[in-house]
Parts: sequence; structure tokens; C-alpha cells
Amino acid sequence: MAGLSGGALGGGVPVEATQDALFGGSVVLFQPQRGAGYRTNVDALLLAGFATGTHAAPVAFDLGAGVGAVGLALLRLGAARRVVLVEIDEQPAAMARRNLDANGWTERGEVVRGDVRDVARSRPGEATLVVCNPPYVAPGRGRVPPAQARARSGELSTFVKAARQVAGRRARVCFVYPASELGALLSTLGTEGLHAKRLRFVHGTPEAPARVALVEAVAGRAGGLSVIPPLVEHGQRGYTPEMQALLARG
Repeated sequence: MAGLSGGALGGGVPVEATQDALFGGSVVLFQPQRGAGYRTNVDALLLAGFATGTHAAPVAFDLGAGVGAVGLALLRLGAARRVVLVEIDEQPAAMARRNLDANGWTERGEVVRGDVRDVARSRPGEATLVVCNPPYVAPGRGRVPPAQARARSGELSTFVKAARQVAGRRARVCFVYPASELGALLSTLGTEGLHAKRLRFVHGTPEAPARVALVEAVAGRAGGLSVIPPLVEHGQRGYTPEMQALLARG
């Protein structure tokens, strides 16, 4: 396991980046050019918005953070006082460090380059909030572009186990995952002693089946699941008011 601290991109990391933005331009986001790596999509913001509670979490861990979009959103939304961005690949980890620096959050964020399993074993119980937008494709299933293979293909159980280990006693653990695979997520969470307490489905349009599910789980007893009203992304005239509000927050 290795850590990254301070400074922007360095260490000879080959970078083909675009400078983009979140929340109407209030958050700078450097990320790979199209075709050069995994690029952030709206699921990162959906997860951050879902994970935002009534009080800021002292320490939030983002497992498989990529360039840090979820963690940046947590800081911007006031959902966390400090974030730890865990990413195994060198280039996105370096971009995550650059993004923290570019937004003035150098002292509020830490980038840890390493396998989530190793990080969780070395830092058990540190998180008061854990967020994870894990790979949606299990190894050996589906075709994934080579530049995105590490970000989009992986074992769900790896991230769930790491989340359980790094989560403190009363930590909330929040995942975004394909709605069609919700059963697998809930089963895997339960195997690790994490039980869903809040669930929200996200639909592309009012008539479309749910696209992804947002799940909040905690350690402890099973039961007490609250299924909150769904979020619809698009109406007849573009984004729905709720989506517009989320994308413009900050």
C-alpha cells in the first residue's frame, strides 16, 4: 500500500486529462480524456447526495475512488469534514490528489493508493461514513474497454468486505449499484454483517425500470428497511427539478 500526499500530478505518471466541473462549475474535476480511462458519470453525484445526512461525517472513506468525484462532492455538500480516497491505480489516484489541491481541500483530503483490502486491514474502524461506487461488471462477464477495465470490472464482495472492515461501530455504508443486481448487493452486504436500512431506486424516466439502486447499510440487526420515494432523472423537458437541484448544488 502506498500513499500520495501534496502536489499535483507527478512521479512520471502519463496523463491525458480534461478539466471539467461539478455542481455548475463550483468544483474543478480533472479526469482522463475520453478513451484514456474511466470518466465520472452522474452516479457519483447520486451517491454523494444520497449519503448526505443531517450532520457532516467526521471521516468518510471512498473505496475505489477513481479521480475522487464522490469525495469531492461529499466535501462540497457538507456531508463530510474529511475524506480518504482509496484508489489502486496510479493515474486516477494522482488525479484525485490534483483535484483536492485544485479545489482548496488539500488539508481535508487524503489519497491512499492501494488495494481496498489492504487499506481496510491497516485502518479498521476509522470511517464514520463509507461510500462506494464499485465496478458494475464481474470479472469474466461482459466486455469492458481496456482503458476502463480496472474501474469497471471487479468483485463486489471485495468492496463490501473492505467497507465492513473500515467502517466504525456506528458508521453508515452507502453503495450505488445496478438495480437489476440489487439482490446480489443485499446478499453480499448481509454476509458481511451489514444490513440495509435505506433504499432508493433511480429511474431514467418515469416509465423506465429502475436503473440503479442507492443503498445505505449499517452493522447490527437486520430489519427496519425504509424504501424512500424513487428519484427520476429525466422528464419531458430534460432533467427533473430534483436532478437539476442536485447537479447545481454548491
